[in-house]
Amino acid sequence: MKSMKKTARIAGLFYLLQIPLGVFGIMYIPKALIVPGDWQQTSDNILSNEFMFRLSMFSAILCAFVTVITAIFIRKVLAPVNPRYAKAIYVFALLVLPITLINELSNAGVLLLLKHSLGSQAFTPSQIQELVSVLLSVHAFGMQLIGIFFGLWLLPMGYLVITSTYIPRIIGYFLLLTFIGYILDFVFFFLLPSVPVVLSEFTWLGEVMMVSWLLAKGVKEEAFSKHMKELGKEPL
Repeated sequence: MKSMKKTARIAGLFYLLQIPLGVFGIMYIPKALIVPGDWQQTSDNILSNEFMFRLSMFSAILCAFVTVITAIFIRKVLAPVNPRYAKAIYVFALLVLPITLINELSNAGVLLLLKHSLGSQAFTPSQIQELVSVLLSVHAFGMQLIGIFFGLWLLPMGYLVITSTYIPRIIGYFLLLTFIGYILDFVFFFLLPSVPVVLSEFTWLGEVMMVSWLLAKGVKEEAFSKHMKELGKEPL
């Protein structure tokens, strides 16, 4: 029992770490530096805040690694409910990592292009503008692809929480709501780009609830012990 509570709290700790990494590296810095429709201001912002731009890439990659670690521990917590579905949590989270690594190459390309074009005659200003715009757009598309898997890992997680008896069922329903937000963001971005709505900014409560429960409680001791006995196993 103590072992499982410890595992749950470690899962909560890594899950909590994802929040500042994601908010700072994926949301705050890009929004602060990239000015839609103003290439010159965007370029000036990136060149004058190179460390912040590099930090956003580092934070995004680190967030992907932490997501995988989080999934490892959450899988252990929910595996007693259904091992196959718990494995799906890990698989979806694992896919975030390679896509993030590839996607951040676009931002690296932006930085290299802007730095090496200074004083160079290889590209005209209009060519640089076009290349930077394309790379930033590719990165934006990549972020939406990553968002699919940030949503998909919540589908088995939400189902398993609802099915379990040792984590409040209400958290599972909110996790499914968060999942829907991520998936609809993907649909809107690719099929309805004129709709400027980011639903995941309003449906994130499920993940906060999950983090808070794992850190504060871990699992319901009596319910978990009863569940394990029903499986014919000793509580972990």
